[in-house]
Parts: sequence; C-alpha cells; structure tokens
Amino acid sequence: MKKSHTLHCDFLIIGSGLAGLLAALKLANVGHVLLVTKDKITKGATSMAQGGIAAVTHESDSVESHVRDTLKSGAQLCNEKIVQMVVKEGPSRVRELIDLGVPFSLRGKAGDAPEAFDLGLEGGHSHRRILHVKDQTGLAIHQTLIKQVKQSKRIHILENHFAVDLLSSRHYELGSEPLCLGAYVLNKETGLVHTILSKATILATGGAGKTYLYTSNHDSATGDGFAMAFRAGVPLCNLEFVQFHPTCLYHPYAKSFLISEAIRGEGAKLILADGTEFMKSYHPKKELAPRDVVARAIDKELKKSGDPSVFLDLRHRHAGFIRRRFPEIYKKCLSFGIDITKQPIPVVPAAHYFCGGVDVNESGETDLPRLFAIGEVSYTGLHGANRLASNSLLECCVFAHRAAQRAKEVFKDPLLPISVPGWNPGQAKDPDEQVVISQNWDEIRHVMWNYVGIERSDKRLTRALRRIELLKQEIQEYYWDFRITADLLELRNLALVAELVIRSALARQESRGLHYNRDHSKSNDKLWKCISVIKRNPIEAQSPLISFQAVE
Repeated sequence: MKKSHTLHCDFLIIGSGLAGLLAALKLANVGHVLLVTKDKITKGATSMAQGGIAAVTHESDSVESHVRDTLKSGAQLCNEKIVQMVVKEGPSRVRELIDLGVPFSLRGKAGDAPEAFDLGLEGGHSHRRILHVKDQTGLAIHQTLIKQVKQSKRIHILENHFAVDLLSSRHYELGSEPLCLGAYVLNKETGLVHTILSKATILATGGAGKTYLYTSNHDSATGDGFAMAFRAGVPLCNLEFVQFHPTCLYHPYAKSFLISEAIRGEGAKLILADGTEFMKSYHPKKELAPRDVVARAIDKELKKSGDPSVFLDLRHRHAGFIRRRFPEIYKKCLSFGIDITKQPIPVVPAAHYFCGGVDVNESGETDLPRLFAIGEVSYTGLHGANRLASNSLLECCVFAHRAAQRAKEVFKDPLLPISVPGWNPGQAKDPDEQVVISQNWDEIRHVMWNYVGIERSDKRLTRALRRIELLKQEIQEYYWDFRITADLLELRNLALVAELVIRSALARQESRGLHYNRDHSKSNDKLWKCISVIKRNPIEAQSPLISFQAVE
C-alpha cells in the first residue's frame, strides 16, 4: 500500500496559468520550483483568453491615457499608485513575452517594432492598445510558457494534484511566528495527501467563475485559492465585484465559449431578435461601453423580451477580414451551424472574472509571511469595482515579475526547522453517495446565478445567504466523515466562496461598478468609496469579520 510522503522545495507554486508559469520561470534561476496544478498543465483560464493584453506600445497612446481609462472603469475604487505602477511596467513585461517567443499579431511585415503591432480596441479603452495573437492570445502565451517551463531542469510539475489547504503556522500552531510553510496536496490518482514544505508559496489558482451557473471559465475555476487563503486567516477584498462578460455564445452545446470583446472593437453591433440596436439607449459609447454597463443592458433587454439571447452582428464587415481576424471564433461558431460572416451570433452574459481576491501588496505578498498571491486570485487594487478589458493578463505579468523578485529575497532568509504533521484522515471512510456532491454543487450555482448575479437586491442576497449557510454546514459534515476527493474539495471551496461573496455584497449598500443592488441603485461616495475586507473570525463558530478601508 502506497503511503503519503513529504516533499521539500524552495518555491511552491499552486496553479499553472500565465501568472504561475511566468513566476516559475523567473524563480528557477535561484532555486528548485515545484509547480502544482489540479488538472493537466494545458488547462485553465489563460488558454481560454481570446482578447489580448493591454499595454502602451504605440506613439499615439500614452501611460496617462491607459491609467485614466483604468481608473474610470474601476469606478473610483482603484488604487491609483498600483494602476500607475502596472501601466508603466506593462511594456517591459510585454517585451519579455515577445523574447520568450509569443508571436503577437503584426500589421504587414514590418517586423516587431512597436508601431507594427496589430493593436485591437476593446470596451473602455480610448486607444487601440490590445496586443493579440488573432483571437487566441491566451492559448499562444500559455503554449509558449509551457514549452519554456518543461525545458527547465529546476521546475518540477505535479499534474492532477489538488492543493487541499495551506500549511500555516498561524492555523496549525506550528511555532510562535505566523508563517506559510507550504501546503497539503491531494494526488487525484492515488487519493493520498502529501505534505509539501516550501520556503515561499505562491497562489496562482485563478478565479471562481464556476460558483455561477453560467460562466466563461474553465471547469477548474472553483475559488480554491480564495478558500485556502481565507481558511489560513488571510484577508480577502472586494469579493462583491464579479464581472459578467456580456457575450458568451448561446448554444446548448457551446460550453463556456466566449465571444471576444474584440469583435465589438471591430464594429460588431448588439441587436435584438428583430434586428433593433439597443446599446445607444444605455451609453454614449454603445457596444464599447464598460463591461458592467453592457452586461446589465443585455440582462435588462432579455428580461423585457423574454428571449433566450441577444445577438452580435458583424455581417457588415468583409467575410475575409472576419475569418482572418477571428479564425477560432469563426471555426467554433461554424461547428454549431452559425456562419458569423452571414448570421448574427446569439450571446448571453456569463460570470467571467473576480475583481476582488486575496489581499496583497505591490509585490504580491499577503499578510501571512512567505505566502504570495498573483493573477485573478489576488486583489492588488488595479481593477477597483470593474476591470478594464485586457488588463488581467497585464496584471499577471507585472505581479508574477514583482512576486518573483520578492520571493528571491525571502528565499535568502533562513527558515528555522519546524516539525510539521502529515495529513491525518482520522476515521474518515470512503464516500457512500456522490449524488450529495452533485446535488449541492448544482444548488450553489443556481442560487448564485438567481440571487447574486448581474442584478441583486437585499431580499435576494438574504435568501441566498440563508440557503448557502445550510449547504455549507451539510458539506462540512460530509468533509469530515468521508475521505476527500477532488470533487468534494471543489464543492467545499465553492460553498465558502459563495458565502463570502454574498456577505460582501450584503455589506455594500450602494451600487458601484459590477455590484448593482436595485434597493440601493446609486453610488454613495460619502459612505462607500472604500474597499471591503472580509476575513476569518478567530472564534471558529462565528461569522466572518467584514470591515471597510479607505481607497489608497
């Protein structure tokens, strides 16, 4: 019979998207990196990102303009210092991707000079500044970084390994100082839970779109990093701000397929079933309004009409241009019988991106020493109440770089030996009925979609919290009674994240950015121009603690 064992590394990275892979490459020159991913390394949100990465690379654009667009989109909740930092460092991080081999699309054959990039335009941007690889930017970046990581002799990849919980001295009472020492990790194939000890741990686990019934996210987006950090006592911020992408393909077999915002940047119009254009009634920028405005407009029109979808119409553009600029979207839609050169595309909003997350500083550090968080799992202050399109990949690059630089410094500090206990399953037995997991999973996602979605109310949120609390209690009892599986761990994390989102949404009694509550339909800068902070209550049975902090 195989036994659980303890692994040692210099840097533990949990997650294999852009942020995690880039950090791994930057850390491999000073120590041994162990990269843990709960699926195959090729899976995840990065490979699904179509639009691109926003950065100032053309002489007609400016840092000031990109900063201004980001702040405006963030509805006064961005940390301006962080916005300035990220935008200024953006071009250097893009150059690193180019040097690693990412083939960003160019205009003509002018080489890779900045002015030669085929820059896209997306909602909320005042200039064309989106570098892309046609409509498969994330996939191109992901494949390039995976190739580099696999070539490194100092990066060891553990696929199909699920991080259960962080090893926190704060939680497990290991020594006197609060430290992150690594994580307990489940081998999904053997069912054994291993102890991984590390001098620095980086969460790069992505978001939690699967908390919702309809999402553009990969199936792995179950909020694992949010939940692990919270259980370790680390604060989370702004979880009420969940971005719903306005345009997911509406088709019974088109699971999670996004129709890139870049399509609207190239002139696609949003229309109703009868051909009526409607965005002019909601915002002067029409289809290029910020995502929260477009998503709410579509949601409102669908509620008025009772139709299952609205449509994106690009038929006025030349067919050759459409096939050349959006080859993957064209091919995917065609596989479902939709020729986007001749037919409008049926679309609906879907949960897309969490603007809140694990609270970190300008180097991606949490308040638990030796623990970092980068990418969508983190709250840096860049996005505020609404993320500007294509700023997410930019954030990944900048904070992967900064976290790696800081982690190298942490690596130099000696870590005193601490005795860490191995995983103890207690009296847990094999699960008897998987239906409990699937039933609760479905109920959580329905509750979140119906009550904590694009439009909220105090009554809806209160109902949602009451139901989630009961589900969470049931799941927790199941967790302690039976041996853990990946499905059970995801369900446990989903339930916790759902609760935290609901509590954060209830606490913010205004409407701002992505959080719209019809009982408090206006923004209130006097009372609510602040960041929500939610953290674990030291008294185990008590509800989480929620507070608000001024915007820096």
